[in-house]
Amino acid sequence: MVFKHINGVVVEAQFSPCGRYRYRLTIDREDSTGDHSSVSVIMQNPSVANSEVADRSVQFLENLIFNKDYDEFKGVTRIIVVNLFAFIQTNDFEGVDDHIGTENDRHIENALDEADIVLIAWGAGNPYLERQQAITSMLAQHRGKKILKTKKHPSRGSYKDFVEPLNI
Repeated sequence: MVFKHINGVVVEAQFSPCGRYRYRLTIDREDSTGDHSSVSVIMQNPSVANSEVADRSVQFLENLIFNKDYDEFKGVTRIIVVNLFAFIQTNDFEGVDDHIGTENDRHIENALDEADIVLIAWGAGNPYLERQQAITSMLAQHRGKKILKTKKHPSRGSYKDFVEPLNI
């Protein structure tokens, strides 16, 4: 199924030269002016989302952050999506070291530096504990930021009570 980005956003995607890894997806509200608040969302691995099309998870996050009345996201005009693994794969993901991507950690660090809020959205059932620990170590350098987590992966989410604080 093809998902579209919500109306009123401009999206930029950063891929590896070979095109097999998506390192970052930046989604800006078109109507934002001046200073903006941003959310870095860390998910598991990218699917088909790029600057032209969304996937279920990205579209859900766009609606959650820009269109729903979550106090945590009031004033947010930018979403930066990064992933534990940058390898683009929709089904049967394996999460091996080669799927991390050589530039992925740098993109995650940059997204964390730029963000006012961090949203961990890799889902409660994510089995990649070693990779999660690597990201948690990165988050420890950003203790002053608001850090939230989702109760489920965004592709299986429901907007009601979907986010909660995370203490690192």
